[in-house]
Amino acid sequence: MKNWNEEAKKTMKERFGKDAVMALATMENGMPSVRYVNAYYEDGAFYIITNARSGKMRQIKKEPRVALAGEWFTAHGMGIDLGYFGKEENRGVAEKLKQVFSQWIDNGHNDLGDENTIILCVKLTDGILLSHGTRYEF
Repeated sequence: MKNWNEEAKKTMKERFGKDAVMALATMENGMPSVRYVNAYYEDGAFYIITNARSGKMRQIKKEPRVALAGEWFTAHGMGIDLGYFGKEENRGVAEKLKQVFSQWIDNGHNDLGDENTIILCVKLTDGILLSHGTRYEF
C-alpha cells in the first residue's frame, strides 16, 4: 500500500502472497455474513476464485464494500467481479492463481471451464497489519 513502509509491504507479501485462508465478510439486508476463502495478495488487492452464483457474489453485487481478516491483519475493501477465470483479460492473474492454489485447484471443487467460475478482486481501502509489536495502518 502506498502509505506503508518497506517492512509492512514485505510482511504482507510473506503472509499473504501465497495461498492464504482469510475471513471474508459481506453484508445483505443489514446483516453481516462471513466465510473463509482462499486468497492471494498482490499490490494492494486480494484475489479469490469463486462462483458467480455464490451468496458472496450476490451480496457483493448489491453492496461491494467488504471486510477481510487474516493472520494479524484486518482490512476493508471493494469487491470487484473480474469475470470468468478463463477470459483473456484475466490470463495473467489466472496463471498466478493456478500456481498459488496448485495444492487444490484441480481437486474437483472448481470447474475452470465453467463461465460461472470467476475471479473476485478485493481492492483494499484501509486496514491494520500487526507485526512483531509494530502496528501499520493505511
